[in-house]
Amino acid sequence: MTTMITKDHGNRKLAFDKERLLAFIDKNTLINSAEYKEKIIRSVEAKEEINADHITDLLVNTALENVDEANTQWTYDAAKIYLKELYKKASQNRAFDKELKYGDFYGLLKTLAGKGIYAPNILEKYSRQEIIELASLIDPDRDLLFDYIGLHTLATRYLATDHQKNTYELPQERWLVIALHLMQDEPIEKRSKLVAESYWALSNLYMTVATPTLANAGLAHGQLSSCFIDTVEDSLMGIYNSNTDVARLSKDGGGIGVYMGKVRSRGSSIKGFKGASSGVLPWIKQLNNTAVSVDQLGRRKGAIAVYLDVWHADILSFLDLKLNNGDERQRAHDIFTGVCLPDLFMEQVERRGDWYLFDPYEVKNVMGYSLEDLYDEKKGSGSFREKYDECIQSNALNKTKVPAIQIMARIMKSQLETGTPFMFYRDEVNRKNPNKHEGMVYSSNLCTEIMQNMSPTVQYDETVDGDTIITYKKAGDFVVCNLSSVNLGKAVHANNDDQDVLKRLIPIQVRMLDNVIDLNTIDVKQATITNKKYRAVGLGTFGWHHLLALKGINWESKQAVAFADELYEFISQLTIKASVELAKEKGAYSKFKGSDWQTGDYFKQRGYLKGLHADAWTEIMNDVAEHGMRNGYLMAVAPNSSTSVIANSTASIDPIFKPFYHEEKKDYKLPVVAPDLDHNTYEVYRRSAYIVDQRWSVQQNAARQRHIDQSISFNFYVPNNIKAQVMLDLHLQAWDSGLKTTYYVRSTASDIEDCVWCES
Repeated sequence: MTTMITKDHGNRKLAFDKERLLAFIDKNTLINSAEYKEKIIRSVEAKEEINADHITDLLVNTALENVDEANTQWTYDAAKIYLKELYKKASQNRAFDKELKYGDFYGLLKTLAGKGIYAPNILEKYSRQEIIELASLIDPDRDLLFDYIGLHTLATRYLATDHQKNTYELPQERWLVIALHLMQDEPIEKRSKLVAESYWALSNLYMTVATPTLANAGLAHGQLSSCFIDTVEDSLMGIYNSNTDVARLSKDGGGIGVYMGKVRSRGSSIKGFKGASSGVLPWIKQLNNTAVSVDQLGRRKGAIAVYLDVWHADILSFLDLKLNNGDERQRAHDIFTGVCLPDLFMEQVERRGDWYLFDPYEVKNVMGYSLEDLYDEKKGSGSFREKYDECIQSNALNKTKVPAIQIMARIMKSQLETGTPFMFYRDEVNRKNPNKHEGMVYSSNLCTEIMQNMSPTVQYDETVDGDTIITYKKAGDFVVCNLSSVNLGKAVHANNDDQDVLKRLIPIQVRMLDNVIDLNTIDVKQATITNKKYRAVGLGTFGWHHLLALKGINWESKQAVAFADELYEFISQLTIKASVELAKEKGAYSKFKGSDWQTGDYFKQRGYLKGLHADAWTEIMNDVAEHGMRNGYLMAVAPNSSTSVIANSTASIDPIFKPFYHEEKKDYKLPVVAPDLDHNTYEVYRRSAYIVDQRWSVQQNAARQRHIDQSISFNFYVPNNIKAQVMLDLHLQAWDSGLKTTYYVRSTASDIEDCVWCES
């Protein structure tokens, strides 16, 4: 029996050529396995007829079946076979020779702009000659940096296709389009060099951009930022306006953090009618429905994290929102929760003291101030605890007394069952806020790494002009997260003490981030205003466990803690210097004057002027004071789960899940191997997420937190049968060590989806 190969949707048939297939394998892979080749041939010859695409799938899947701890090269061979298929499909759709791998880049821009996929900006801003010259940067060999799962993720989620999902754009073209898009408004005389630097950074996988930037740069639709944070005003109009804004951002792929701490509690009065308020839960359930309903063109549900203060009268019912038992009318399973914790609460937990719950509306009206607007300026003393004690002593306020440890027990119960609430240590956040002269940080975002000034947007008037209704609003600080991340596993070489890659990388990375602010198209105008006001960015990192493995540094060691301290101090210096250089060129952010950056308090507060690198820091501080900073917020470490997969490294600052495992989804099963896994790195990798002592993770993050002006998406990995006291001790250690937030508690029982909104 002769097997027939069908092509072109069954319109062409050819007899199977065994020697041709074997030659293809030899030419395009490093596979030297007779067993592999025999299995492929047997599988093909067992069929009377087989589609050519199915042969490619067979080649890939059979290669992946061979992946294990000792045979990691198979995933790169699978990637090479998949690459050949991408080249072939692109060549057919774009009419070029597939042996060239890449076709006419200018023609690609014209074609996809003509189809309404690309925006016309690149073709309008750059000359044809510029584009042709910059297209020569494309290096197909850099496609070989991908393993299979990374290439597959990039190709199926991020490469631009036509409306029928036909392959047009190839991996190196995605990097170049991003570079061209982000540098389009730079001065013409240096623009080409900046594009080349951006392409160098991206194509070598030294860094990744945020998921929305990766997906949408150069396209005719979609914005470039990852996450947003809104503050809800305590009014009916404020609540509904916020919900509308959340929906508008969610449809464009934004993850949302929502602070509800200003909204009055259940039983509060409305217009003098006592007991009329139903509290925050109904509004949170409404946000839950928004998350489900606004599903981003069917790709995924919206993602919303709601934060509430631990002294808010609705906190106990809030902590039960995601539990799987109890009254379903009091549940909201599709949102994420976060709790805002002052130092005083954690102290009361430690000493097993009492805690008091208040209605924020009543506090404001009776006491004349809002507790959420206050924080302790020093550890152990400050405005919050003074006013909180006044509220306790006031006979004019309603209050509920609860043992602090009982609330903490409810927090931990929910965390073990659902992974949330996230922890937000509000006093430490605001003490270390470099822009405290301009506002307050009430809560964080969906992934707990963003710490920026927040305030509610207030609608204050409506007028009628003929048949037009004009609404007037005072824009609050509506936070925008502009993210990208350094790939530590690639950019910090195992034996490179000079860190030349980082010195070259971070200036272009900060410029790319800063340009996102001006190029972005955000539907919610107050977010655009805030973006321009602070010019906030979040430069982060991933690949920490990868880097430790390359260097042979054990996770549970003082050496790892010291290395985190040293490396992140260096990255911080480079990032601040890059922002100062941009300020010299383009001007400082508008609220720089009076900031901790300008006064020097940022550097003094962190002990930089007395440390080992005091002279370098003094020089940086003086440079900042003289020239300003381009960006009011600079660093934030995001989760990076799928972007780290693309870049072939480990996620964020987390330990790996396992050195080797299979990732099973509804329609596929893929082998996942720790990057650069071999006999040299296995010893470090084998102490994986649920094995390492979490106390060492806290120490590492406390060391790096000192150098990060915002925060870190830091997960706890614990067994589901962890003792309550051990869990409590971890939280107390995190708080006492100066961490600003903790993210998920990933227990072996909880079913937690990875966040993809803040990947960078």
